[in-house]
Amino acid sequence: MLQLFRNNNPFTVIVLFIFALLVKFEALLHPVLPTPVNNHFLFNVILQGMALIFRQGAFAYTLLSVVILFIQSIYLKGIASKHKLFPRPTYIPSFVYLCLTSIYLPFNTFSETLIINFLLLGAVDTMFGFTQTTQPRKLIYNAAFLLSLAALFQFTILAFFLLLLVGMVLFRPFNLGEWSVAMMGYFTPFYFLACLLFLSDKFGVYSLWPHIGFSLSSHVVSIFYMIVTLAGMFILLASGVYAMQQNVAMSNIYVRRDWIALSFYLFVSVLVAILTDVEIRTAWLITIPALSIIISHALLLEKNKRFSNFIFYFSLIFLLFCLSANK
Repeated sequence: MLQLFRNNNPFTVIVLFIFALLVKFEALLHPVLPTPVNNHFLFNVILQGMALIFRQGAFAYTLLSVVILFIQSIYLKGIASKHKLFPRPTYIPSFVYLCLTSIYLPFNTFSETLIINFLLLGAVDTMFGFTQTTQPRKLIYNAAFLLSLAALFQFTILAFFLLLLVGMVLFRPFNLGEWSVAMMGYFTPFYFLACLLFLSDKFGVYSLWPHIGFSLSSHVVSIFYMIVTLAGMFILLASGVYAMQQNVAMSNIYVRRDWIALSFYLFVSVLVAILTDVEIRTAWLITIPALSIIISHALLLEKNKRFSNFIFYFSLIFLLFCLSANK
């Protein structure tokens, strides 16, 4: 079964979609309406617009969330293949992403974290292309713009500005003009939003934006579930890091830099998740993209197939436990 996801066969997409529907069946069976979040004015405006289409259709929101998660899983695979993060193209990152986004039921509800993840993935994809383009300033502006746009949804996402700085240092030689373009791209969304709010006499909304909380997920099924989930995630991450050390050692310097940036992405996302208000139940969803790519190494370790098969079946057992605990 593992070999099925390891392949780069286009028909694997169909299998993955069926898999997504199965592991997210509980969420589809008990759909939940998204709720406005205090002081998150941009997301609340989006909800107001969507309410005109979906009304009170909780199933429509949940189905949309499942489709978005599936598209993100395919995009994650695309990033890994495009930038040669693994020795060969594979759908393993998509499989791992669908598994990890199913271990906690609120991850499958429509939330601003889903939108933020899309913007962050787009920024990371763009940053990885800094070294492979004849138009670096265009990509630098786009990456900075996407990171800034994500920060407008949630104040703590400002921490990803550090990822932009790391990307500029890792992927580009120092050039004052390029750094100026990066700053311009980062401040553009803030400038235009400030203009719109000023013209509509709602500039005071900006004062609601700065907000830091502390979230170690109080919304858990039980202490036992939390302990087992943390232990399972630690085992998967440790196995991924162990396998990554062997795989990345054989990669070229550009791929190694990509993995350094990706590891920093995980570090910042954990920091952001901790500092996010506990009211945001999907705060830890922001860590899943980076976790998925790192853990994928464990399932792709060619030198030790027993190890990769063990991690594959362990991930399935871990997923089944989480699905049963969430009922």
